[in-house]
Amino acid sequence: MHDDRHLVEGRLDRAMRQFVRPAQYGARVPLSMSVWHAPGEPVPVAEALEGAYEPFETGTAWGKPWSTSWFRMEGRVPEEWAGRHVEAVVDPGFSGQGPGFQAEGLLYDASGVPLKGIHPRNRHLTIAARAAGGEPVRLLLEAAANPTVLRDFEPTFLGDVLTAGDRPNYRFRSADLAVLDEEVWHLVLDVEVLSELMHELDADRSRRHDILRALERMLDALDLHDVSGTASAARAELAEVLSRPAHASAHRVSAAGHAHIDSAWLWPLRETVRKASRTFANVTALARDYPELVFACSQAQQYAWVKEHQPHIWERIKKAVADGNWAPVGSMWVESDANMPGGEALARQLVHGKRFFQDELGVETEEIWLPDSFGYTAAFPQLAKLAGAKWFLTQKLSWNRTNKMPHHTFWWEGIDGTRVFTHFPPVDTYNSQFHARELAHAERNFAEKGGASRSLVPFGWGDGGGGPTREMLEKARRLRSLEGSPRVDIEKPAAFFEAAHEEYGAKAPVWSGELYLEMHRATYTTQAKTKQGNRRSEHALREAELWCTAAALHDPAYAYPYDALDRIWKTVLLHQFHDILPGSSIAWVHREARETYTQVLTELDGITADAVRHLGGTEQSALNASPYPRSEVVAHNGELIHVNIAGLGARSLAEAAGHTRGPGAHAAATRETGSIILANEHLTVTIDGDGLLTSVRDLNSGGRETLAPGSRGNLLQLHPDHPTQYDAWDLDAHYRHTRTDLTEAESVELVEEGPLRVSVRVTRSFGKSRITQEYRLAAGSRRLDVVTDIDWQESEKVLKAAFPLDVHAERSSAEIQFGHVNRPTHANTGWDAARYEICAHRWLRVAEEGYGVAVVNDSTYGHDVTRAAHDEGLGTTVRLTLLRAPHSPDPETDLGTHRFTYALLPGATTGDAVAEGLALNLPLRIAPAPAVTPLVTVDNPAVTVESVKLAEDRSGDVVVRLYESRGGRADATLTAAFPVAGADETDLLERPLRPADTSDTGLALSLRPFQILTLRLRPV
Repeated sequence: MHDDRHLVEGRLDRAMRQFVRPAQYGARVPLSMSVWHAPGEPVPVAEALEGAYEPFETGTAWGKPWSTSWFRMEGRVPEEWAGRHVEAVVDPGFSGQGPGFQAEGLLYDASGVPLKGIHPRNRHLTIAARAAGGEPVRLLLEAAANPTVLRDFEPTFLGDVLTAGDRPNYRFRSADLAVLDEEVWHLVLDVEVLSELMHELDADRSRRHDILRALERMLDALDLHDVSGTASAARAELAEVLSRPAHASAHRVSAAGHAHIDSAWLWPLRETVRKASRTFANVTALARDYPELVFACSQAQQYAWVKEHQPHIWERIKKAVADGNWAPVGSMWVESDANMPGGEALARQLVHGKRFFQDELGVETEEIWLPDSFGYTAAFPQLAKLAGAKWFLTQKLSWNRTNKMPHHTFWWEGIDGTRVFTHFPPVDTYNSQFHARELAHAERNFAEKGGASRSLVPFGWGDGGGGPTREMLEKARRLRSLEGSPRVDIEKPAAFFEAAHEEYGAKAPVWSGELYLEMHRATYTTQAKTKQGNRRSEHALREAELWCTAAALHDPAYAYPYDALDRIWKTVLLHQFHDILPGSSIAWVHREARETYTQVLTELDGITADAVRHLGGTEQSALNASPYPRSEVVAHNGELIHVNIAGLGARSLAEAAGHTRGPGAHAAATRETGSIILANEHLTVTIDGDGLLTSVRDLNSGGRETLAPGSRGNLLQLHPDHPTQYDAWDLDAHYRHTRTDLTEAESVELVEEGPLRVSVRVTRSFGKSRITQEYRLAAGSRRLDVVTDIDWQESEKVLKAAFPLDVHAERSSAEIQFGHVNRPTHANTGWDAARYEICAHRWLRVAEEGYGVAVVNDSTYGHDVTRAAHDEGLGTTVRLTLLRAPHSPDPETDLGTHRFTYALLPGATTGDAVAEGLALNLPLRIAPAPAVTPLVTVDNPAVTVESVKLAEDRSGDVVVRLYESRGGRADATLTAAFPVAGADETDLLERPLRPADTSDTGLALSLRPFQILTLRLRPV
């Protein structure tokens, strides 16, 4: 038979576009409208009900950027519509942009009860499935005039209410009552399912031709001038091909409704509160009509917002959970970035997330659900297990630009050896619409074919697009068992994981180490102040919890600030969301983040100061929140003092200074022709007339030179930075092709000459920017600090600080959460080459046998490590990525003043890097306090104490979290400074797992490499 497919398809396309789809709604009558434009920020519905409304006509422009307008819509169902399906259909001016990136609305009834969201692909509200005729209709629409910010990544000032202007965004198109012709609507869905499937079938398959002929017969049966009257006959021609069951061997798709809502991105945090409310209203309404719906929803923070702001919707969510239509997933407070949050913060993401789902919904979540984060730390498998999670899901790795992940269902092994069963859906989207091409791609793409037979497909519009739609549910019904297509079953993600594990768990391959995303590498650097605020807040929380615990144990009258710390932790966790901490949100988000971090740090400083006051004492003391002893120079009242203090303890300045300065502790500076030499008992540092390091000699290693021959250290390098697409997100490899070395200095001054500290100040200007750096070397310190102040005014540039080191390193070691990860310094394979920008926390170390050098920092995450190029020698260059200047979505990213510190640590072991990284990030606190014996001590320095706090259940128990930090086995004894009646090992949520091994000398610990251990001590 002649294949006239193109003729039939052309005929079908015109018929559907011009006649059938428009016929889904028959008769229409407009609703009368009035409007109240809310001044300023969004208001509760109670306030909107009292607004002064004015008449409003469709076709009128409305909505300056980020404003809210409330529309009253009133009408009556015509009597002649009795028995028909009647809906309100609203179009406030939707553009061609995708759902979630333009106007959105939430419909309320006349009394202010929320009903359902309004979105570009979900514009209706059912008034009556079978109208009586004559029903009055009174609705209130809260309409958000959110501007479309991301237009081909062009710079725009629409991303902040302060700069967006007043020009209206939208023109209100229509608000009608309309009759939904259900038979025509079903016909549209029948045709879409079959025509989409036909396009995915091989040209020579008989099934493809069967569908084509059925569609042709359907068109013959359809009168295009009487679509409504002939839709049933047309559907009858499709019934047989729609009823053919799938083959027994067909791929099985477990489908879960989903709406990936970024907690902030191209909208501020306050708008996410409303996006979540609209979507959750949609889902709970949809579940009434489609009892098979299962909606997988993560991010406890969004639930908490809805509970606070929309109690009606919250009650509907609780009912949907109880009825099985709603599946809380993810176990985390937000879908955080998975590279940069510190170890304790990532643990608290799980603690606060799981606790919310348990306390509020009675659900023990079992999976980590992070479809969109920009790579995944190798610490996650252990954290997942310790939090009681069994599964892990991500989708983002499908974005890899260089290498395709070889697995979709596999065991992911972390740095400590813990494994978590992981799925990476081969559908390559977390916003499926049940298009046949998506399902066919999932089946073709699935890497485990022959061993496993099922994969997961999240479906629904995200980012405020409204989630699953009734059309998607109808398609799923047709695709449940359809010849030529994978089988589709809507079910909870946990059901999928259980089935996949049973089928394939014993055979699944293992992926060891981090899940590195070969894209979005600039997110380690963009929006430096947001990252600095996060780092500071994490360490300030650590310090506050420590001294609050000490105060509670010391003074029975002291009230441990449980509520304040809980609230602050949740604020910090929220800002670790994967478009806030990575720097990929609009200007408004980062402006508010900077303000929030300032408030957080101010409040934590007050909490810590109050706790220290309750320790008693009036003499000025140094307090050390690091678990390692410190011998440091500190500034107090304009003077420098050299102190020595134990980890997690306090000591008076007089005593600390009187017992620490041995005869060898010194710092001195000398001038030679064209150079300044800084020296102490550990290092001799030479700084040339350009303000660059020409020599850093390690006196503890016989005067070994740290810098590579012929090189200069702390060389600032400027590169053009023009990623091909994702401005804030990407640092494309071609940036390395061009660079400018910033060697010219305006001034090089010796500003401190000892005996406790020496420093040299270097000032440079380049472009429109100015940078001042102080090299500081303190008595007794093995660390050369580089304190940096910069007024950054560049455009589309990236600034690096380079340290060419005389170390032949096959790999670099970078601190991650609760340990470190090793990465090759070479580019032997595509996987190695793709890691040209890497993430490190407080330190990065390179080493050869017997000698290593670390670079530590107080707020930098982006780094690169390379071997010497061509014939330049046998060195290894470590570079810190300091600042960027992308234009989208924030056109003024990072412009302004910055202050941060990084440091060179010659002769560093891994243990040295751990201790100095903590020291740089936890400055000694000087305050009136008594001498404080460390609350806990561990006699093996390989075991690092991560946090000390009181238990969340307010029992007064002390919780200590620690880990093996060097990558080896460690036996140790933990001793408490207070009497202990008993102790347990617990999970992250402080639930007992087993009794701890206690003796008269303390708690005996035996840890495997990088093992995390949480101990709960019961004071007497």
